[in-house]
Amino acid sequence: MRYCINCCIHLLADDLHRQCFRCCGSNHNNQKCPVCKGENKIPLYTDSKQMKLLAVLEVRTDHSESWNGFFCLRKGKLCSLMFGLIIMTLVMASYILTGAKHGLLLIPSPFHYGAFTSNPSLMDNESLSDMKDHYQPSKMNISYVKDYPSIKLIIDTITSKIEFMTRQRPDLEELRKQEPHMFSVIPNKFLPNSKNPCWYEEYRGNTTTDPYATNSYALYSRRFRTIFDYLRKVFWNHLYHYKDKHYRLRCLPHFYIIGQPKCGTTDLYDRLRLHPDVRFSAIKEPHWWTRKRFGIIRLRDGFHDRYPVEDYLDLFDLAAHQIQGVLQSKAANERGKMNNIIIGEASASTMWDNNAWIFFYDNSTEGEPPFLIQDFIHAFQPNAKLIIMLRDPVERLYSDYLYFASANKSAEDFHEKVAESLQLFENCVLDYSLRACVYNNTLNNAMPVRLQVGLYVVYLLDWLTVFDKDQILVLRLEDHASNVKYTMHMVFQFLDLEPLSEKQEALITKSPASNTRRPEDRSLGPMLPTTKAILRDFYRPFNTKLAQVLFDDAFLWKRT
Repeated sequence: MRYCINCCIHLLADDLHRQCFRCCGSNHNNQKCPVCKGENKIPLYTDSKQMKLLAVLEVRTDHSESWNGFFCLRKGKLCSLMFGLIIMTLVMASYILTGAKHGLLLIPSPFHYGAFTSNPSLMDNESLSDMKDHYQPSKMNISYVKDYPSIKLIIDTITSKIEFMTRQRPDLEELRKQEPHMFSVIPNKFLPNSKNPCWYEEYRGNTTTDPYATNSYALYSRRFRTIFDYLRKVFWNHLYHYKDKHYRLRCLPHFYIIGQPKCGTTDLYDRLRLHPDVRFSAIKEPHWWTRKRFGIIRLRDGFHDRYPVEDYLDLFDLAAHQIQGVLQSKAANERGKMNNIIIGEASASTMWDNNAWIFFYDNSTEGEPPFLIQDFIHAFQPNAKLIIMLRDPVERLYSDYLYFASANKSAEDFHEKVAESLQLFENCVLDYSLRACVYNNTLNNAMPVRLQVGLYVVYLLDWLTVFDKDQILVLRLEDHASNVKYTMHMVFQFLDLEPLSEKQEALITKSPASNTRRPEDRSLGPMLPTTKAILRDFYRPFNTKLAQVLFDDAFLWKRT
């Protein structure tokens, strides 16, 4: 098919030019075409399909006409061209005038820390994931540099800013003002004949009332509904009737496994729940203290309705039923026997995750949270026991990356993310305190890998501001993996559990510690030696302080 170039050029000037359609075709005649008027124009050949052009070039022999197209450019295009040239000039000038920071970046980091926000209304229009996208830095040259001495400059800057400041503990009245409902539900005294903290609460519902109808754990997760279906069936059988009133036994955990993630807490949980005197929450990791009570279900989804404390207490009803059975038995009443069943809770986020504070507590001091998780736990349970399982923070970070990264996992990608996270952490400590950066939600969401989770001593020191040292048991995964029996004996002794028979002990300790990679991650190999050296330098001052606090050089992790 042939198309008259002259007509198509007219079509660009006037989109409704109709003569183009009449003069196009196999029977086109230059003499008869009212536009061509007999001139010998050069036609454009295409295939038999209908042609859709945004622009068509016309070949002419008169060179003087070639300038017409340039001067006919729209002013907007010319302005865009000039604007682009100006921007390019400014970018080049920045490369020349700004200079390279530490020899790694020619332009400043796109991540800038402004004032710490403490306005809860932020989340009305912006979710946590949106904020992460907003502050997410672009790929930087540092991500591709495997030059140890260069990145070491960043680590040296961070190390120079490390200062372990003692945190001021908030008053009890301040805590009451922040969580009045929680304090109205949980009493300040528990049953004297129970080792586990429990109390009786009046139940005002009737036989047709579903006690778990509004429980958020059941509403938001299908896999928990089976548990609550069972609790509904047996609920009325476990009510205590006294003077025409109904009472239900409520319990809090006696001990908490508070951290850290990817450090063997699941293995410890699986073994402890085999002990005849130990019970756990119906859900292994409720994450209530750190996330659910703030309305966080998944960090990427932002905030939902806050889970009330009653929903959390419901998770211990199965264990409460067994404790109630011991308390109401005839033998217990006659002999004044104590209930020795204890309840545990094993959310690995409890030790470190205080990211939500910035949206709810507005009286921060220089970016530091005014209240932490441990303040509230201690307010209700000053005698609670805490178990912490740690591992070499370098290996923990790589394991964390392999578990949570969704795509393109490799040792090289891990290196890039470590380098980028180090620069972001450096940017923060240059302007704020170490504690402010560790608990900074914006920074923690922006870092590609969770460097902050391995800063164990920062969190431990904050827990020690409210709990005594003898209430906290700190274990190493490396010791647990090499001698399960020894570490479990330490846990049993710490929790004051009754001695076990040889058969019971063998059941708990016979299998080796389980903390292996998922099958799909086993082919990825170890991290790069350069990455390991970088992380060793980064974590060294924190490990040194941890070993000093615990009086144990094993926490230096020199041999791992």
